[in-house]
Amino acid sequence: MLKFQAINFWGSITYLILALFVLPVIIIISSLFGEWSENWSHIYNFVLFDYVSNSILLVMGVTVVVFIIGVGTAWIITNYKFFGKNVLEWALILPLSVPPYILAYTFTGLFDTYGTANNLLRDLFNLQSDYAFFPNIRNIYGAIIVFSFTLYPYVYLVSRSAFLNQSQAMIEAARLLGLNKIQVFFKLAVPIIRPAIIGGIMLVSMETLSDFGAVDHFAIQTFTTGIFRTWYGMYDINTAMQLASMLLLFVGLFLILERYSRNNAIYTSKSSTFRPIKLTKLQGHQGGLAFLICFLPVFIGFILPILELSFWAFERNLNFFDYKFLITTQNTIILAITAGILCSIFALLVNYSIRFNKDNFSRHAGSLLSLGYAVPGLILAVGIVQLFTWLDATVFVTSEIVLTGSLIGLIFAYIIKSYALANSSIESGYERISSSIDDSARVLKSTGFDMLKRIHFPLLKTSFLTSTLLVISEVTKELPATLILRPFNFDTLAVSTYIYAAEERMMQASAPAIAIVMVGLIPIIILTKMIRTSRPGKRDYE
Repeated sequence: MLKFQAINFWGSITYLILALFVLPVIIIISSLFGEWSENWSHIYNFVLFDYVSNSILLVMGVTVVVFIIGVGTAWIITNYKFFGKNVLEWALILPLSVPPYILAYTFTGLFDTYGTANNLLRDLFNLQSDYAFFPNIRNIYGAIIVFSFTLYPYVYLVSRSAFLNQSQAMIEAARLLGLNKIQVFFKLAVPIIRPAIIGGIMLVSMETLSDFGAVDHFAIQTFTTGIFRTWYGMYDINTAMQLASMLLLFVGLFLILERYSRNNAIYTSKSSTFRPIKLTKLQGHQGGLAFLICFLPVFIGFILPILELSFWAFERNLNFFDYKFLITTQNTIILAITAGILCSIFALLVNYSIRFNKDNFSRHAGSLLSLGYAVPGLILAVGIVQLFTWLDATVFVTSEIVLTGSLIGLIFAYIIKSYALANSSIESGYERISSSIDDSARVLKSTGFDMLKRIHFPLLKTSFLTSTLLVISEVTKELPATLILRPFNFDTLAVSTYIYAAEERMMQASAPAIAIVMVGLIPIIILTKMIRTSRPGKRDYE
């Protein structure tokens, strides 16, 4: 009887957290069954086609470019040995620390008509003051470049991992059948890791669809900019929710495709003849070309924006370290740490509950909680505002607003959006804890919270810290949800960067932008350590 009650109690925790997570999304979808205003008619007749076509074109363009960069660099890194390979192997994930909106701001400052690059070339070649060597970057093609060079590491990471698990015996068999190196790549290596590639591309597609800062800066009409302008320009939250529902349908489609691809994925070889791939040494112009191909994405996606941001900071003579910057940094750190710890605690409780509840619903509930990462922050913000407005009106019936416009909603959005990151770390930590430890703890009369506190948590300290750091990094970069849910006169580094860039004050935007990138390097350090230990078998890397 006691065991049944314990299972029921821990199972109810998972269901309660799941209910809280899905409520904002349910509220958004329910708007499709409400009234359709005149604003919707205007959007439908004049701009909806632009929202759909631009979003599709943007995703298609980014998909093609990240496939070329991510898969190409992963193949070169895992199959060849050349000068700088050991550094580029982990450096290729550095652009992941640069949010797309920051790269968009730096590209504007670099390549605008009177940007740094054009000014430098005019001075160097004594050209006329109105001559522009670089074309206008503020268009959908510029956005494709920005998203591609910040998001390709998603495809690079999964492709590299999949290539590492391909056996040298398989490649040798293909060569014996008459395939050359190019044919081995296109006809054998890539088709085998197709599920992994699709998984990475779907993640990139969802990130692209949910972005607001970069497309808004480039004045591209997509669903996210439409939602924001409908709410803040037309003051019509119901129509904004209906647009958000349509974007959610797009995201859901990509999510279904991604899940389907994972169901068919095989990342490891079942053959007993598995042998690590023998690296081919490249020298001369071949080695130089391999280095250039792998270095270029790092240069465009990380080194170039860091150099430009540093140049702006130097131009400002370090005056940006003022009281306002310190307060903004303090706000960001407090929010990020709070969200990181709470998110990790939720993930710990849910995984502990699932460990003792073996029913299918509990396992599926755990997976559903991780889907919040696929929901754009803008959609979450709209749903949370509606939820908190209803709670203030019906539950907290006071003269003052309790929840709406408070930090509670902002932290709530961060937790839903970042739960998947915390869960992946805690879940992997639990996989290393043997069930025999639980049996021994029960014999010693340790159950429930006592077992979690005295047995599991000490074994999961590293996983807990890792999950917290990953969430902190993600929260620091989050822009759409922060813009909508933050209290009045409360700025974070992301919001401060956006406001300065929107006012074309690029030099002032450098300080918060650099701080965001530095925090974004936290998961990069973690991933770097994982990469160094992820080589199966003994490989010739020296």
